[in-house]
Amino acid sequence: MTTTNADSGRPRTRSSGEGGSRRRGKGSPALASERREHLVKLAAELFAEKGFQATTVRNIAEEAGILSGSLYHHFDSKESIVDEILTGFFEDIMSAYRRVIDEGGDDPRATIAGLVRTAFGTLEPHRAAITVMQNDWNYLKGMERFAYLTKSEDEVEKMWVDTLKAGQEQGVFRLDLDPKLTYRMIRDTVWVAIRWFKPGGRLNAEGLAEHYLKVMFDGINLH
Repeated sequence: MTTTNADSGRPRTRSSGEGGSRRRGKGSPALASERREHLVKLAAELFAEKGFQATTVRNIAEEAGILSGSLYHHFDSKESIVDEILTGFFEDIMSAYRRVIDEGGDDPRATIAGLVRTAFGTLEPHRAAITVMQNDWNYLKGMERFAYLTKSEDEVEKMWVDTLKAGQEQGVFRLDLDPKLTYRMIRDTVWVAIRWFKPGGRLNAEGLAEHYLKVMFDGINLH
């Protein structure tokens, strides 16, 4: 499992001796890993459908067709499962954001566009993690083991806000817009799309991002 470095807020590997450690599955390491991955996927779907708090270990075990006790061969609690789901999401999106910023160089508009595309690109592969954050953020961030949620979100916010400020300094973005408020409006607009976006619909995540960028950069008025 992963947790975060207390100083940087970034995910790090948790040793087997720390609290909340996982128990080893029976059988070969490859088979145990495959079983764990299957259980995580099943649990993720249940968390997205029922909510993390409403989902029990028994629910997950029943969905997997195993006894509750068998689940404990792989995870010590449902918190360990959602921890894996959320750390996987933050590791992916933060590394992707950093690449966008590095590649954007001195072009704030291109960087913001890249960040938007990256965010929308997570809607399908990380649907469960985003849904959990939408529904259970306040509950989870109150638990010590999930302190990295706030630290990771702070780091993400800084990436966006710094880019927006750079755009204002270069005369690309309007000076009368508050960068932090602007970021939070963009963030919430993207994440709330998880409630209505349907993979396989008229627009895929890429098309949705492009439409959003048209509205964000060009507005809806004729110029």
